[in-house]
Amino acid sequence: MEKRNVKPADGRLGILIVGCGAVATTFMTGVLMARKGLAKPIGAFTQYGKVRVGRGDDKQYKAVRDMVPLANLDDIVFGTWDVYPQNAFQAAMYAAVLDERDILPVKGELEQIVPMKAAFDRNYAKRLDGDNVKASPDSSNGKGQPTRWQMVELLREDIRRFKQEKRCDRIVVLWAASTEIYVPVNEQVHYRLNDLEAAMRADDREHVAPSMCYAYAALSEGCPFIMGAPNTTVDIPAMWQLAEKVRMPIAGKDFKTGQTLVKSGFAPIIGVRHLGLSGWFSTNILGNRDGLVLDEPQNFRTKEVSKLSTLETILKASDQPDLYQDYCHKVRINYYPPRNDNKEGWDNIDIFGWMNYPMQIKINFLCRDSILAAPLCLDLCLLSDLAARAGRYGIQRFLSFFLKSPMHDYTVGEEAVNNLYQQHTMLKNALREMGGYEADEEMD
Repeated sequence: MEKRNVKPADGRLGILIVGCGAVATTFMTGVLMARKGLAKPIGAFTQYGKVRVGRGDDKQYKAVRDMVPLANLDDIVFGTWDVYPQNAFQAAMYAAVLDERDILPVKGELEQIVPMKAAFDRNYAKRLDGDNVKASPDSSNGKGQPTRWQMVELLREDIRRFKQEKRCDRIVVLWAASTEIYVPVNEQVHYRLNDLEAAMRADDREHVAPSMCYAYAALSEGCPFIMGAPNTTVDIPAMWQLAEKVRMPIAGKDFKTGQTLVKSGFAPIIGVRHLGLSGWFSTNILGNRDGLVLDEPQNFRTKEVSKLSTLETILKASDQPDLYQDYCHKVRINYYPPRNDNKEGWDNIDIFGWMNYPMQIKINFLCRDSILAAPLCLDLCLLSDLAARAGRYGIQRFLSFFLKSPMHDYTVGEEAVNNLYQQHTMLKNALREMGGYEADEEMD
């Protein structure tokens, strides 16, 4: 069937990644290995997913790549920004997520990926101290921090130069860097695009995070932007207005990898069985650079807000006051260096059943953070590129399946969809629409 109003994925797709740490290097290495036939992109919906199209005798299950025109892995070109100057091979070895034998076959390609200088403000990530950062063009000694507006202009130049030098037809920008300190939404700065631009020009460093400069630069250069951390960044009306103005997709926020993936999939079990919830306590240990950054209370606050939002939209007191009134929900993350990227999450769930008798559920998930995040990076980049070619712009709610704290228009009381199975339905329906099929699956 002919694809409906979707431009073909011709030419090279540049993927510019903010951050060249564990997640980014695992993602890049996996793609480079997969296209050599030396690894498989396991966990990637775009590579393994199948979607039903049609009903009755016409029913078929089609691979995603056969439904819609996705960019081919061979056509991907990687670039990064990072506060540390090490190339992607050095960074992958340092991250110690992958075994050396799984990195060496693509060593040459990884060595060619050298991070551009990052737009960085140490106040937003106090635990990082790299010196591969942009300086103000007005600084005589080359050491002064650029203003927020200068950050935007420098990043736009980076995107244009990369696109030209690498002969890319399209670019997607993905944030895979650390969590910034919490930036509360401020109506005077974040609700209108003109106000946000004025704050950038005034170098308002309190309300304009560096990540907002990346997002603004990407969208202004006609690139979809994906926020893979819980940063406020594009989760503000001003950025929604910019995305609509330039007709580009945005997605966020925070990759849904370990504990929240479990929570968004398990909480519906409690809901559909009409069991009561007294409390849900989640704690994690993590030892990589992300764990180091989150050891700072202000940075953890950003993550906490993201992780806490999941449960409250699945098990709602307003729907079932007998079952979900005033339950206790707590989330903790502990930096524990010996674990490195091997995150461990514990969940203690106190439930009650027939005649209010209490029961408990314990979940212990020993996962590999970057191994779970890498396929999400691929899916989000390919699907955001697809969305742009399909003429979709603004918040891409169908990508909520991959994200911990899905974007939604809270200014009009819209509630985020956090139920994993509902998100899966949204994803499949969007693909059906872009593939020229009927979006025939209802989301209950």
